[in-house]
Amino acid sequence: MFLTPASFIPILIFSVVVLIIVLSVVLSRKNIVLRKLAKFKHNRISQFRNNELTKVTGKVLEVETPFVAPFSKRPCVAYIFKIQQRVSTGKSSHWKTLVKKEDIQDFFIEQRGDLVMVKPSMQSSNFYSFMVEDQSIRSGTFKDPSPEFKKVLDDSGVDSETWLGFNKTLKYTERILEIGETITVGGIAKWKVLNEPINGHNYSKIAALESGPKQKLIITDHPKAVTPLDRGL
Repeated sequence: MFLTPASFIPILIFSVVVLIIVLSVVLSRKNIVLRKLAKFKHNRISQFRNNELTKVTGKVLEVETPFVAPFSKRPCVAYIFKIQQRVSTGKSSHWKTLVKKEDIQDFFIEQRGDLVMVKPSMQSSNFYSFMVEDQSIRSGTFKDPSPEFKKVLDDSGVDSETWLGFNKTLKYTERILEIGETITVGGIAKWKVLNEPINGHNYSKIAALESGPKQKLIITDHPKAVTPLDRGL
């Protein structure tokens, strides 16, 4: 049985759609981060070897005063939030990003009483991360923004209504690395001598995970990055 040009076109379209879906999954930020972390050696902090590619799972602790997430108001060491508006273009519509803000600070990972220092930097882009979506809230034609959402919109300089007084269709999403949350970080293992002790810890040196010229820190709070040995930390 031979395919005619007319019958071949639907098959071609279907194949292209499937390929796009597969590529979008394979190349998603989450899956890229999980694949990168799979190449790192899992170690307890006490077993760190200098210059070895190592990943650690543990709880986030602050080094300095933590951020406060804009909507949830939870203390965190990293956040990404977006405000988007649903806009129509002819027969289709899409989400247009109006505001996107992110930041990250130095933090510790605590694992069974041991600490490891992590120093990500927005300026030098020395890290690659994926954070699970923690908050999502919307407003629309028949749904006023909540007082908390309205406060975030006002603080970000976004009007919740059109010039005619109708509610805009808006969406807010928030991703954070919360204090006390279990996360996984991969990097180059180092041991650092401390010039001054850390409050509450009697250490003369501390483990660190660092980036290098060809290696970024890999950071995620996705549960699939947690090894079986570390579940329940």
